Amino acid sequence: MGLWDHVKPARRPPSPLSVETTERSLKVAWDDGAVTETPFRTLRLECPCAGCIEEWSGKRMLDPATVPEGVRPLKVEPVGNYAVSFLWSDGHTTGIYSWPTLRAIGAPEPAASST
Repeated sequence: MGLWDHVKPARRPPSPLSVETTERSLKVAWDDGAVTETPFRTLRLECPCAGCIEEWSGKRMLDPATVPEGVRPLKVEPVGNYAVSFLWSDGHTTGIYSWPTLRAIGAPEPAASST
């Protein structure tokens, strides 16, 4: 048995097909058929920037009490082909949300009822 018989192909992570904002959330359709919908405040609270997460320990530094309930993105911009960034209504601008991060924090959209 050769080396190539032991190498397993890497599984490709899901990629976004579409990204849209709704009245209260960010909705992402993925190429594996999943759709995630994440409330804006949840996204803001999960900001991965160094101001919100201590770089060395990974401890979350953002106090949820400082984030308004009605926080929303004023602008959503792509960052290369790997992420998006937001200009938040509370003035925060430094978080870059990679596709794997958005997938991890996104809640699957409920399946349509068949009744």
